[in-house]
Amino acid sequence: MTTNGISAVFLKTHNWGKAARFFQTLGYQLEFETDHNSGQLRNGDSPIVFIAEVPEDQATGSQLVLQVASEQDVHANPELELLTPFEDTHYGTREATVRDPDGRQWLLHAPAAK
Repeated sequence: MTTNGISAVFLKTHNWGKAARFFQTLGYQLEFETDHNSGQLRNGDSPIVFIAEVPEDQATGSQLVLQVASEQDVHANPELELLTPFEDTHYGTREATVRDPDGRQWLLHAPAAK
């Protein structure tokens, strides 16, 4: 199985506006903003940055999102530790989580089922 590279950086923040302005200062352009304090930014052909505001009692953090050609490639690889199965997202992809040998979790994006 191979990935198609990094498709996104997913950030959780306590202040959507400040986080978005920070990335805009670095040259990212706002592609869209949701009505629930989140949005997507891009800088040229680089992976997107998706920022989501979470409540103060939740931890902030970041996660790299890897693009896979199909979820069957993931299921067919016995060396991958699948933590969460692929599920549809509200933004048109399917996501799953795997764990690497050092315990880090990686979010995988696959195309939506047709």
